[in-house]
Amino acid sequence: MFQNKLELSYANALHNYDIYPKVLSAGKVSEITIKPLNKPFGKPSYKLSIHPWDEGAAWEYPERRNKFEFDIKPSEDGCLRFCFEFFGEQEYFIRFDDVQMSVFSVLEDLVGRYPFRGDLHLHSTYSDGQQAPAIVAANYRKTGYDFLAITDHRQYKPSLEAMEIFRDVPIELCLVPGEEVHVPEDEQHRNNVHIINFGGLHSINDIFEDADEHFAEVDAYMQSLEIPDCFVGQERYMFASCHWVFEQIKKADGLGIFCHPYWLSDVLQIPPSLVDKFMQHLNFDAFEVLGGEHYFEQNGYQTVQYYQDMVHGLKYAIVGSTDSHNSVNSRNSHVCSTLVFAPENERSSLIKAIKDFYSVAVDTIDAMPRFVGEMRLVRYACFLEKNFFPLHDELCFEEGRAMKDYACGVPGAKEMLELISGRMKAQRKKYFAC
Repeated sequence: MFQNKLELSYANALHNYDIYPKVLSAGKVSEITIKPLNKPFGKPSYKLSIHPWDEGAAWEYPERRNKFEFDIKPSEDGCLRFCFEFFGEQEYFIRFDDVQMSVFSVLEDLVGRYPFRGDLHLHSTYSDGQQAPAIVAANYRKTGYDFLAITDHRQYKPSLEAMEIFRDVPIELCLVPGEEVHVPEDEQHRNNVHIINFGGLHSINDIFEDADEHFAEVDAYMQSLEIPDCFVGQERYMFASCHWVFEQIKKADGLGIFCHPYWLSDVLQIPPSLVDKFMQHLNFDAFEVLGGEHYFEQNGYQTVQYYQDMVHGLKYAIVGSTDSHNSVNSRNSHVCSTLVFAPENERSSLIKAIKDFYSVAVDTIDAMPRFVGEMRLVRYACFLEKNFFPLHDELCFEEGRAMKDYACGVPGAKEMLELISGRMKAQRKKYFAC
């Protein structure tokens, strides 16, 4: 009964009380403010307790640092304030009466990094999507995304169109250039691997104007490339072709993403034995561990692949993307995302953070999110999903709605975007004291 009561108060507390900062530096004394949003504190003093997640329950582990109690009085402005040195990288429950809230302390390498939710793989009407690029961007902003790239099949220009439409209005959604790269094929040259160029400063697809010239270039590249012996026959060309594309994306200063190998295209898109070889030898920047399908085989197998590879000492960056073709009410709209912990919500900062392994893939197919990544980042992401993003998403919705109005020519939309500009930055400043 006690636990159920706490769980209920925990869900309600986010909207009845404002606690800030929510994220702070471990090992430093921080001042925490609790502001009532519903009704003022009615008692002259409160018994407040702090419970670190990682130290066990006080009654089970009495010798550990797992419960700290204070008598605290409301300040003149009606808020509760206290100072405490939060230790370790973990979540802390803060309780008084039947109220429970949380804060999170991070280690030094996460200080100055903020969580940005994004999608690195989706489509518009320029290929097989259902909405125009600017509408896709607005719809994604409405559902809480901080950055995205329009990655239409064989086309780089749609992402630029979305960026251009919003060029003259102050939005805090970061629009990044991108494309899904499909190399030319014939009977002797086949490569069915799906690759995303996220953030590249020029198009890779535009290089393929002459298919015969491309085949000759990759054939020559094969001769100079040291291809592992495990690749035989047609697999040698496929490996060389992928390797060449990822090198071109690097030259464009982009992030090369190896996409959904366990997608069911008749049968599995890529044989698992070949996936294993790619993971060991291919030069991609990030693996799309979560994609936009609902069946277990895609995301489930890719997640197992990632953790299995980690067990064997193979580490690579990961992302989650929707691969959506309809940004509203479709089977895969908004079902996956990537949380990137970066200093800025900006193309190069996001790419560097992903390459440096500061990303978590998030599966939101069901109501309860599932996270893939390193344990410490997953723990942090879980905290943020409950304690920060519900408030963040409210601001995103308002900006996304105004963006859609602006793209559709609705009067007053530009003025609305100007009015609300800067709120996301102010929110981060308030809730992240590190």
